[in-house]
Amino acid sequence: MPTTYEPIATTTLGSAAADVTFSSISGAYTDLVLIVSGRSARAATDDSLYIQFNSDTASNYSYTELKGNGSTASSARASSQTFLRPAANIDAASQPAGTFTPVIISINNYSNTTTYKTALSRNNMAAAEVTAVVGLWRSTSAITTIKVYAASANLATGSTFTLYGIKAA
Repeated sequence: MPTTYEPIATTTLGSAAADVTFSSISGAYTDLVLIVSGRSARAATDDSLYIQFNSDTASNYSYTELKGNGSTASSARASSQTFLRPAANIDAASQPAGTFTPVIISINNYSNTTTYKTALSRNNMAAAEVTAVVGLWRSTSAITTIKVYAASANLATGSTFTLYGIKAA
């Protein structure tokens, strides 16, 4: 069965911001896909990208990540977190101008009210690493709000966030 990506909303930061929030997300789709071209305003080192659903700041998130840089591979996992970590890192302000980390986050069955929510993501920091992450939000609530933010600094000017809904044809 073919699927159709429908753009729901896009935000491009004209100035640095603490977060980007998509709210009042309709339950009309089967899944969501969030595409990020992100960069942190953190000056010297890369920053972690985090998301939260429905303003939930309790310890209801878990994730497992796999990453490699061309010569070594590693993995990490965490549970009882107050955020979902969809990408290991995003580029810092010290990277060359115009350098943004691409991150693709697929949020499955987001409107189902009988199951926990899963997110699969991947990113590619060209000069550093490739990461794949599976995340879990331990809630049966339908996702109506997604907040995206960097762990240590603002999201940088020029970062772009596009939310798509996937409809079964």
